[in-house]
Amino acid sequence: MVALRLASSGLLALLAVLLAPVVARSEALTVAALRLSSSGPLFIAQDRGHFAAEGLEVGFRFFTAAQPVAVAVTTGDADFGVTGLTAGFYNLAGKGALKIVAAQSADVPGFPLSAYLATPKAADAGLKGLGDFPGRSLGITQTGSTFHYMIGLLARKQGFDLARVRLVPLQSIPNMVSAFKGGQVDALILPSSVALPMIASGEGRLLGWVGDVTPWQLGALFTSGRNAAERRPLVARFVRAYVRGAAEYHAAFNARDAAGRPARGPGYDTLMPILEKYTQQPAARLATGLPHVDPAGRLDVGDIHEQVAWWQAQKMVDAAVEAAAIVDLGFVEGHRNVPR
Repeated sequence: MVALRLASSGLLALLAVLLAPVVARSEALTVAALRLSSSGPLFIAQDRGHFAAEGLEVGFRFFTAAQPVAVAVTTGDADFGVTGLTAGFYNLAGKGALKIVAAQSADVPGFPLSAYLATPKAADAGLKGLGDFPGRSLGITQTGSTFHYMIGLLARKQGFDLARVRLVPLQSIPNMVSAFKGGQVDALILPSSVALPMIASGEGRLLGWVGDVTPWQLGALFTSGRNAAERRPLVARFVRAYVRGAAEYHAAFNARDAAGRPARGPGYDTLMPILEKYTQQPAARLATGLPHVDPAGRLDVGDIHEQVAWWQAQKMVDAAVEAAAIVDLGFVEGHRNVPR
């Protein structure tokens, strides 16, 4: 009888093991990004457990300029990238190496994300407005960078020849700031979190905000063309987690009061320490310029088409690149301004 009971117990234990829910192993992924508040949805998705809930173990690789992020995804050193869109990105994507799958930040009116900044010396010498850039030098990270595109948009809007602005590639934002402070360039376009302390200290003069003058789809979440084609369920899981982070970011940091002024939305006090942790900047600085992020990860697709066309007109993106082929609209619903 005892032996029978032991046998029954063993059988029950075996059945319990066989019938237990199968727990999927976490898949390890690497994401390339910059330490900017515009990468906030990523950081929130990580620390709030959204990636873990999708069975993803995410690690970050941080860079100081946008182009290396695209290269990291192309070479397989990262599985996903989140950063601004550049000419180099579009050339890689045009060859099938990269696919845009969701939105990151956008420069839009009322959200101080990218600042036009003049040195005090240059401002005193006449660089006082957005039409005064001809004949001046502007520091950028790289030729073909987001900063290059932003000054190109301004030239078109203000009606001056971009060739009359001396663009000085300095490879990284820290190098740009050093050159600016050292008087090696007359002006910069900088993320607000970097620009505002310089304005407050008198080291730079604010000329205006890109989003107020030339709104555009600045950044995106992207993956390799191979991932988009062969690992779609994995990409879908990552995007779902990212979008949850974007929704929480938007609710907390893009809230406005009845008068349209910035306000603290739900979760602000919980999420701000996450941004502080990853950007390595204090809350007081971050709060002055939190960029707009679409809560559902929706892209302004038409603007991406316009960006490709502008770079092609500058002979910096291959004429054969088709904007429609580098955007995968299947992971997020409701993308805006989709060309027919």
